[in-house]
Amino acid sequence: MSATTTDFLIVDDDQTLAGMLERVLQRRGFSTISTSNAAQALQLASSVDFERAIVDLKLGSDSGLQLIRELKLRQPELAIVMLTGYSSISTAVEAVKLGAVNYLCKPADADEILAAFGEQKQQSAIEPTYTPLSIDRLEWEHIQKILQENHGNISATARALGMHRRTLQRKLHKRPVKQ
Repeated sequence: MSATTTDFLIVDDDQTLAGMLERVLQRRGFSTISTSNAAQALQLASSVDFERAIVDLKLGSDSGLQLIRELKLRQPELAIVMLTGYSSISTAVEAVKLGAVNYLCKPADADEILAAFGEQKQQSAIEPTYTPLSIDRLEWEHIQKILQENHGNISATARALGMHRRTLQRKLHKRPVKQ
């Protein structure tokens, strides 16, 4: 088995964000290793035991969802939180099915990430408020669900949604609408 144990593996192609997360977690006493791609993450997982991993959904041309599957095969006890700037219900469900313990939207601070792993700061109990999704957000979620069902195939998704392929591509290149 692996020779060393590290608290966190951080896998994000945004090296600025990964570096910031590393510094914040290290200041809190955690050991961290970060990488910017799936191949390096899998190589690290073969030589280092990690307690937790923070994995970005989009890693350049790599998929964070596929990385979750591969990491869990190598280290079944690894707790993984998926972090993404392109959140959707379908990718959140898929991440959890593959073994992630939680799914967070960027930007997420260290407190939110640690809370996603179950490490809560002492806080008073606050009732969450319900805010219905906007029409634009519902449309974004629906597009993401159909895209997931069509395994990322833009043309098939456009046909299923009854819209032109270029219109769908424009919608997908926009940042997701806030809730």
